[in-house]
Parts: sequence; structure tokens; C-alpha cells
Amino acid sequence: MPDSVVVREYARLTSSYLAHSTLDEAQVSQTAFDWLCELSSGFSRSGAKLMQLENQHWLKLDSFVGVLESPCGQVIEILPKHFDEGDCERQSRDLLKKLIASSLELNCREAEEAGLKLYDAPLAEWVMRQFLHQLERLLKRGLRFDYQRVEEEQRYLRGQLDVVRQMRQPPGRAHFFQIRHDVFLADRPENRLLKRALLVVLDHAKESANWRLAHELAAMLHELPESRNIEADFGRWQHDRLMAHYESIKPWCELILYRHMPLAVRGEHRGISLLFPMEKLFEQYVARMLPLQLMPNAKLRTQARTKYLCRQGDKDMFQLKPDLLIERGKSVWVLDTKWKRVNSNSADTKYDLRESDFYQMLAYARQYLPEGKGEMVLIYPKSQTFTAPLKHFDLHHDLLLHVWPFDLQRDELIITDYSSLPLCKRIALTRQKDVA
Repeated sequence: MPDSVVVREYARLTSSYLAHSTLDEAQVSQTAFDWLCELSSGFSRSGAKLMQLENQHWLKLDSFVGVLESPCGQVIEILPKHFDEGDCERQSRDLLKKLIASSLELNCREAEEAGLKLYDAPLAEWVMRQFLHQLERLLKRGLRFDYQRVEEEQRYLRGQLDVVRQMRQPPGRAHFFQIRHDVFLADRPENRLLKRALLVVLDHAKESANWRLAHELAAMLHELPESRNIEADFGRWQHDRLMAHYESIKPWCELILYRHMPLAVRGEHRGISLLFPMEKLFEQYVARMLPLQLMPNAKLRTQARTKYLCRQGDKDMFQLKPDLLIERGKSVWVLDTKWKRVNSNSADTKYDLRESDFYQMLAYARQYLPEGKGEMVLIYPKSQTFTAPLKHFDLHHDLLLHVWPFDLQRDELIITDYSSLPLCKRIALTRQKDVA
């Protein structure tokens, strides 16, 4: 049984014998299979759908991507289901790394320096490598120290004498001094969290370069205590000017310590397990790239929360949260992202679009668009079956709905020329920058 299994969204997993594993069907150990069943039931109780049990021998994954490490040590890497030709595993892994880096709000220079495109390794090793390189860079600049107040009993005077405690000394101990003083130490919340994350990497790094670098850094931090309360220490993380060089390592520290992303595996077993809802990663990536296509004076808002579907008495009910809003003057356009496949060649099946998505957009239009009139956009990932915008949908009463593809390779929304949205094509934008 292999130590690691690579699959993609909606793949089927089994503990029964498989002659040949693929990205869509794979065999896992019985221990890992039982653990996944238990994990799935825990997610279901909390309202999230991680996978579904088809029968006693098969599990079908949902749209979560990332990496899971079972108690028996088997690693299951789940990649996006986006490519159908070429080296699908490498392309999907590169795409996932790019989306994660964007979600962590790393700039392009940081991602490139970290080897985003050159490091072809499983996701967990890649995350650990980013953390280690950021920690190495931080140590070269120097850890941030802080003064810590120490109250102790000594045979000598140092700092300030605690008169009240000194007067309460019992007979025979008058020669001991109760003192308080400040010590300049690296024992502060940020450094304790870095040490805790480094210890996790030490336990789980398998790639030789990661293992070697982790031990080198651990030797440099051997006197630093680790965090005993992760939540409390993250709450005390400082963001002032003197801590600016810590900002680039914080997202990786949060990833490793199960705090930053929407979902993380919790429980007694604490392996390197990270899960990301693919819909959320796609939404965040589009929101970060779309401003590059905005025309002047246009503004992009994410996750607007100002409108409700209805009222009962004086109480608003059912909050409406479109993914994206574009505003320019008094004009408003609603955009929503969907991580689903569209087939532009299949008009008979309504292009594999969901009717519920159209009803959702109607609700958004009624509350967010002036007089419920204007244009809206549903954004889907570009694929082999969806390379160009569909013909717009007329929802009557001067309301149009566009269905446009977003090219994850070129990082651009493919738009039509006849829409009123204040967007320009990235090609034209690039030419303008070159001329300038």
C-alpha cells in the first residue's frame, strides 16, 4: 500500500483491491478508509459535506481540495478537477498552489521567490517549505525581543526591591531579597507560535531538503519555548511597524497550526491535514484578479451584506451576499462565481447550468440593482467545453444575465464587447502598460 495517494475532486476511494489507481479512483488502507468515514460524519454534523459513503466499500469525495494525513500515516492529496489533458497531476497541483498563495494574499514576488512554479512536490511538503524559507529569512533579519517582568528571590539586589514582600520575609530569611526586574527575551507570542509550527514540521517533513532545513532552524531556536495556547497567542500577535517583517510568515504559520483556512481537521490526531473549499478559493482568486480589468472610477466590492431577501414586521430575514459587486457612479452590477463545469456545446441540457443559480441571481437583482434592472454575470472556470461567453440570458424587465468564463491560466475574465460592465480585456490593458 503506497504511503501517499493522489486524487482529485469527486474521486472515489475504496479499501478493496484495485489493480490500477487513477486520479478518479484510488485504493486506500482500511485504517485510512475507516478514519475518513469517521471524519465525514463529523463534518456532516457541523453542516459541511466532505464526502459521501456510496456503500460499505466506496467513498466519494466532494469539492474540497488539499491534503489529509490519516492516523496510519497514509497521505491523501486531493487536487482540483480542472484539467483533462497533459500532465493533469502537475497542472492541478500548480493551480492549487497558485490559488492558495492568492488566498493568503502573497504578492507575485513572494510567491515566485518561494518557488511556486518550480517546486513540484505534494501540497503538504510545499506548505512546509514555504514556512521554512520564510522562517529562515526571518532569522537572518533577527527575532523580535521584548522585555519580560520577572519577580524572584535572590541573594543579591537587582532591579527594584519589592518592599512589601521583603517585609513579609520570615525570620532567618532576611538575607534573601525579593526583587523585580525586566529581562530582554525572545519569549513573546509570535516567536512561541513559530517554534510550535516548526516542531510540527519537524515531525512531518519527509522531503530531504525540508527535513534538513527544519533541523537546522530547530537548533537555532532550541532555547525558545513553544506555544501552549495557540488561540491566545494568535490573538496577541502584534502588527505594529516593528513587527512588519513577521507578516509574510504568519499565513504559513496559521496554515500549519490549523487556524487560517475555512476548514481544518481537528481531533486527537494532528497530522498535516489541510482542507480548502474549492468554491471559496476560486471566488477569492477572481476577486483578487478582477480589479486589474476594471476601468477608471469603477470599484469592486466583495461579499456585500447590505440587503435582505424579505422582512417580517421590523425584522430583516435571509441576508443576500453576492460574491462581487461593481459600482461606478450610480450604476451597479452583480457578479457571482461558481466552481462548476459548463458545457457550451450542450444547449439541450441547458449548458449544465443550475436553475437554482438563476433564481439566486434574480434575488440579488431585486435587492441590489437600481429598480431591479441592469446586467449581472455568473463566472465559471474556463475549460475545454467552455472557452467563450454564452449568449446572454434575458430575464425580462430590462434584466440581463451573462455567463462568462474565467481563464485560470491567463488570470483574466473573458468578456463580451456588448455588455455595459466597466471591464476591459486584459490584452488591451497589457498593451497600455507596455506603451506607458
